[in-house]
Amino acid sequence: MKILSYTKYLYLVVAVLATYKAIELWNYGTESYIFIGFAIVSFLMFLFRRHYGKKFEERKNQK
Repeated sequence: MKILSYTKYLYLVVAVLATYKAIELWNYGTESYIFIGFAIVSFLMFLFRRHYGKKFEERKNQK
């Protein structure tokens, strides 16, 4: 289960890569809305996983 603590950082990597690709496509004049959407969703998933990870750790430490 230790690997689940690292998946939240994978979401950050996806967000950074999607942001880079969106900026790259934006400079060429093509529509890059899908990559902007991926970046936003990935960043929100990172925040969600981090929040619930902290909550589960607190619950585990209370027992």
